Amino acid sequence: MFFKCTIKDVNSAKKFDPASPGCIMLYFTYPGVIALRRHRTAHWLWKKGLKTLPRFISYRTRRKTGVDIHPGATIGKGVFIDHGMGVVIGETAVIGDNCVLYHGVTLGANTFEKVDRHPKIGNNVIMYAHATIIGPIHIGDNSIVAANAVVVKDAPANSKLIGVPAHKFQKQNDLSSSFR
Repeated sequence: MFFKCTIKDVNSAKKFDPASPGCIMLYFTYPGVIALRRHRTAHWLWKKGLKTLPRFISYRTRRKTGVDIHPGATIGKGVFIDHGMGVVIGETAVIGDNCVLYHGVTLGANTFEKVDRHPKIGNNVIMYAHATIIGPIHIGDNSIVAANAVVVKDAPANSKLIGVPAHKFQKQNDLSSSFR
């Protein structure tokens, strides 16, 4: 499973980064690919009931890559974390397949209680730089979260979320017709 996910992660990086070098370079030098590879090991250990070693792997990964992923987070296949610096993914967060996260994205909680408190992200979602998704909310498949948006409410599939707090972007009608 690890290797299959890693191949999909590398292919995703190649697909979404026009400046990407060959697959070997991606595997060994891209912080997002490295962080995901290490996270998959830590998550496997976490699910087996071990807690100390996964936390140590997570800590070392954050120091090396700038990507902070809790070992309890569930991350799908083909995910691409571009640049990675400042990305934070909380314990109960779930990220679907083929998602893209740019630097500074936060999937955080809005409580300190030991409950399901982090976002659930659907498949094929793009979260641009410094997007913040807070709480046990769901972002539907094929959605886009704009840079610096702060999402605190559920969003259906195919949403385009902008602003603080984020709201669904809707195309405005052609304004030129109202001036006739």
